[in-house]
Amino acid sequence: MSQEDPLSRDSGGSPVGNSEADSRADSGKDLPGHIAALLQRQARDDQGRPADSAGVAWEDRDLSGAGNPLHTFDGDDGRASPAVLEARERLLAGELDEAGFVNALAGQRLFVPVLAELAEEAEASPSDPHAGQSSAPVGDKQADITLISITSRDGRQTMPVFTSVDALTAWHGQARPVAAESERVMLAALAEGAELAVLDPGADFTFVLRRPAVQALAQAARWLPSYQDPELAEALGGILDLCPGVAQLQVQPGDGVSSVTADGRSVLGGGSGPELSIGVVLVPGADDVDARLALASVQAALADVQLLRERADSVQVKLVR
Repeated sequence: MSQEDPLSRDSGGSPVGNSEADSRADSGKDLPGHIAALLQRQARDDQGRPADSAGVAWEDRDLSGAGNPLHTFDGDDGRASPAVLEARERLLAGELDEAGFVNALAGQRLFVPVLAELAEEAEASPSDPHAGQSSAPVGDKQADITLISITSRDGRQTMPVFTSVDALTAWHGQARPVAAESERVMLAALAEGAELAVLDPGADFTFVLRRPAVQALAQAARWLPSYQDPELAEALGGILDLCPGVAQLQVQPGDGVSSVTADGRSVLGGGSGPELSIGVVLVPGADDVDARLALASVQAALADVQLLRERADSVQVKLVR
């Protein structure tokens, strides 16, 4: 994977952060036996027929059709959607830029991985003849369905997102896929406190969605990268009067915008950052002392640019001679 990708790999091939990953992302262990038994338990109605968890028999029930709110994606085969596949191929071919790929994800069905975790267990009655024995589960058990999250190399919480069921199960064999439109997926990521989303981790091509892109998709709004944003460029130009010795500020893509595929191809997008590069052009005749003062004044002034905090995920400041 590329250096810009926020994920590294452990010996088992699962993406983890350099710091300890969220315990919910532990893919090195099988589900405990009592959880597996819970998931495999077959509920039945009062006539002994297979039923759902509410005791309503499955027999003669029709769960297909647009009228069923439980099945938003009837007929879904779990593969990446044609629109996403086309956008990815165009991005890899250099025919589509980073913004075009991110905006192509709007409204598309994606998958998030979830795990079932034991929530609570009923205690055995003192009069139970099996009390104290561990050969079988006692009482009812409840399982919480938990979204998996991972930690980026810089310590930020990251939501893994997948374009297909195959990509998800290849990354985590115990995880279950939940399908949702990209807007709902990104809203879930933000609700979980994630600042990044990573598309198809562990695949031949992994794409990182940085914070402003995640927020734009969650709001069903078009994303414009900070390095292409004319309003942000204008706001940055407004701090020149506060920066002695600075003639101009140049806005360009940061060093971490690009990514690399598994076979070594460079892609203009999908990196974890830095997203925005601000080049500081000095006035003619400036010496090394002037340069240090200019850089310090620019960094101090940038801290007060609200639009920069909103629209840029990560920023680097460079001296341009």
